Amino acid sequence: MEDDHRLSLKASLHRFIIDRLEEDDLLFEMDRHQMRPHVQGYVHTYLNEHNIDSLRADSARLVNELLDEIVGFGPLQALLEDDQIDDILINGASQVYVERKGKLERIPLRFINDQHVLRVIRRMIAPLGRRIDESSPMVDARLADGSRINAIIPPLAIDGPCLSVRKFRKEALTAEYLVKQGSLSMAMQEFLARAARSRCNMLISGSTGSGKTTLLNILSQNIGQSERVVTIEDAAELQLLHGHVVRLETRPPNAEGLGEVTARDLVKNALRMRPDRIILGESRGAEVLDMLQAMNTGHQGSMSTLHANSARDALMRLELMVALSGFSATELLVKQIISSALDIIVFVSRMPDGKRVVTQVVEVLDVADGMIRIAELFHYDLLQLQFHEVDKPSAKLLGRLKDQQQRDAS
Repeated sequence: MEDDHRLSLKASLHRFIIDRLEEDDLLFEMDRHQMRPHVQGYVHTYLNEHNIDSLRADSARLVNELLDEIVGFGPLQALLEDDQIDDILINGASQVYVERKGKLERIPLRFINDQHVLRVIRRMIAPLGRRIDESSPMVDARLADGSRINAIIPPLAIDGPCLSVRKFRKEALTAEYLVKQGSLSMAMQEFLARAARSRCNMLISGSTGSGKTTLLNILSQNIGQSERVVTIEDAAELQLLHGHVVRLETRPPNAEGLGEVTARDLVKNALRMRPDRIILGESRGAEVLDMLQAMNTGHQGSMSTLHANSARDALMRLELMVALSGFSATELLVKQIISSALDIIVFVSRMPDGKRVVTQVVEVLDVADGMIRIAELFHYDLLQLQFHEVDKPSAKLLGRLKDQQQRDAS
């Protein structure tokens, strides 16, 4: 971990170089490659003027770090460029964590102070037209490369500015990769691919970071090229390898509290766009009701994700969100709407070693005795670490799969 002396030196160097770049009118006219020789010269000048011999051997590293500060995102730049890192978590100036291959670890990196963290956050969101300050101390945003960031600062964050970065994967994973990694069995993969092609309405549930969006991306690769797909997300993460996709993204309110566009607004608008399928990145509020109604009115093959602790819990959360949407109906009617709309629920878990696994696939049947009936089709035995096929799909689901086979053959 860097000591205070080095951090103080970097801060002084940074201020010196910024002043020189401004004096020479170079600060906003050069990219990283063009600026490098100028920064190298300024570093050598500074070290000579202040008789700092201890860092001459490390001057190349200093130049790279200063370039990161000037044209990049400071200490974060190297982490953002590391393809092995999926998440970056900053808790104040001195605590930085990263997630690699599902495992969270603290790394020997720190910022100069809280103002340094705040400066990097503001640099990240400035091109997006967003701001963060005491009057607006939280922000959600998406970087140009697709990475999703969340920042929260004092007075809400007691121990200093906090930043969370969910990095954007440049290449979409494939079903074959998940099978090879043991995230799902071949039988599971074939069934889910067939269900997606057959336009079954599917809900992917799991905890935060369990791989819901990754699986949704993979299942969407089975959508026919002739179908029109509309996606709705808070921060665009889906990578649909499909020719006819319309991507919609929610918008938070501005500084005056105006201009917000919610997921529910976009679901309603999507229904007027002649979609064959609607993919809702995450179901978390009143938009659930409109999504279920879309599934029940001809938009078969629609998909969404949901935070839940099990497939059964996902159904309970859906019921709760429908109730909170202001929809006036009996509990029985809400259950019937859900059971009629959904065909399959997939539950994804993150194991203690960081591995993501599809641990349950269930079919949604009907309502009986005041409960939504489900049938488990596949499950992952946590004790034996094996996948098991539990049951066969019902006549309702088999009929749909059979119909699709007949259409594919014709």
